[in-house]
This record gives sequence, structure tokens and C-alpha cells, in this order.
Amino acid sequence: MVVLGCGTKLAAAGFGVFGLDYEGHGRSMGARCYIKKFDNIVADCDWFFKSVCGSSENQVKCRFLYGESMGGAVALLLHRKDPAFWDGAVLVAPMCKISEKVKPHPVVVNLLTRVEEIIPKWKIVPTKDVIDSAFKDPIKREEIRNNKLIYQDKPRLKTALELLRTSMDLESSLTMVCLLLPP
Repeated sequence: MVVLGCGTKLAAAGFGVFGLDYEGHGRSMGARCYIKKFDNIVADCDWFFKSVCGSSENQVKCRFLYGESMGGAVALLLHRKDPAFWDGAVLVAPMCKISEKVKPHPVVVNLLTRVEEIIPKWKIVPTKDVIDSAFKDPIKREEIRNNKLIYQDKPRLKTALELLRTSMDLESSLTMVCLLLPP
């Protein structure tokens, strides 16, 4: 997986690299790829990274976030939560906007929103294959498909809606930042 390879290379170069699996992701406990509230992921990461950076040996070191895809959204939200804490971020294909090609029709979103508290863990969100859309290289696509830690099923209802809401929030705030920057 790209993140692991990047982290391994950074660690081999002498950087301190710390990461975690989100609840229900990777090897963590919890319903597989279920996100009840995206803010909970951000709060968990905030606590984890601040506890790591709070150790005496890490207090004086620069702190950079690295995020890929959904992790890019987490990195942006962590930075937004406490911008003075972070020295910067590296984002790879961050989830700042869900492509119109894969976003469900507004009528479908409205219907799903009405039942999200009743059937939050159901895998009923109609989606296109994200791996086919995201990876054009057939070798890379096969590598991703063979990775058992990468979720490849339909998204859970609550998860999909949380990802949609988060991406809309990020898209809106990034648009505002771009409008505020001098030309």
C-alpha cells in the first residue's frame, strides 16, 4: 500500500513516523469501515498525535501530517482544529470533494438521509467501483484488490453519508480559503 511504503521510507531516512488505524479500519476493532461520526475519527487522531508529540523527545521536533484519500480529509481537519500545532501537511489525493461521477443523485441522498439512523450499518449505498476509478494502472489496481486491509464492499449507509458531509464541509472551507488568499 502506498502509505505504508511512504512511511517506511521516511522512517528509514531518520524521520519519526507515527500512524494509527481508524476504528473499524485496518486491524482495529469495531464494525468494518463503519463511521458513526467523522468528528470522532478526528478527535481520536488529535488525542493520539498530541500524546505522541507531547513526549519529551518529540516536543521540539517539527510536526507534519501525512494523509492520503480519507486520511487527507482527516489531516485537513486536524490542521483546521489546531493550525498552530502543526508545521505543515503532505496530502496525496485528499478526500476534499467527492466526484460528481461517484456521488449519488440528490434524491437518493435525501432518501438515504431519512433512514440513516434506522439502518446505519447496512451496505446499501449505490456506488461505482472506486478502485477502478482511482487506479488506472492495472498492476496497481490488482495490488490494491489483493490487499485484505482495503475495504472493497459497498459503503455502509452512515459511513457514506459522513464521508459526503465531510467532503462537502472541506470543499466549502477550502473554497473560502482560496477566495481569501491574495492573487
